[in-house]
Amino acid sequence: MTTRQLTPAIWQLPFPVGHVYIVRLPTGGPAGRPGYALVDTGVSGSAPAVLAALAGLGGRPEDVRQIVLTHSHLDHTGSAADLAAATGATVLAGAPDAPAIRGEVPEPEPVLTAAERLLHEKIMAGLAESGIEPPRPVAVDTELHDGDVLEGWGEPVHVLATHGHTPGGIALHLPESRVLFPGDLIGTGEGRAVLGPMNIDRERAIASFRRLAALERVEVVCVPHGDPITENAAATLAAATPETDWL
Repeated sequence: MTTRQLTPAIWQLPFPVGHVYIVRLPTGGPAGRPGYALVDTGVSGSAPAVLAALAGLGGRPEDVRQIVLTHSHLDHTGSAADLAAATGATVLAGAPDAPAIRGEVPEPEPVLTAAERLLHEKIMAGLAESGIEPPRPVAVDTELHDGDVLEGWGEPVHVLATHGHTPGGIALHLPESRVLFPGDLIGTGEGRAVLGPMNIDRERAIASFRRLAALERVEVVCVPHGDPITENAAATLAAATPETDWL
């Protein structure tokens, strides 16, 4: 599986469902080696592909310092336990989603539109046919909240709570690099930005989408589904119509 470089320090590892992003961090690890962060982990069974992609960039499992989970859904947390065990990295996630990621409470059910119900059935059938297992619980070392700032990335990484898709979804905004990791609030398709489907609260999800779309200093949007936005990001986000998506 081939990575796609989006910035000098960020690579996309595309999967059929739920992309993984690899971020090179500044030096400071053992023997002055650069570190890495992973944003999301793909479905169960994705760990070998993620580690192979990391090796292709010159990284070793022990170079991974952080695994950031944007929310608790299985296509984002599926390989978190395997990757945490292989790397020893710190796992970070939004505080309200942490109990589900740790396996302490069930995943809340989304409220589906008719269009979303068809998509959900198709995705779940495909995962079952492929033998994808549910995520194994994993410890969340750091519970994140709106306004937190991640350390160790060489620049401020602002945590934004993205209510509506799950109880504790988060986005990451890197103003200096002009990069946004929106979690599932924003996807792409047919050349435009769309609201991520299958939300527990559609109206709150739309409000969170609009909050992210209004951010300044965004040129690259690392979406989990669809193609990353690497050109005309501000105009693409401004032109989005989340209120009418998936109806």
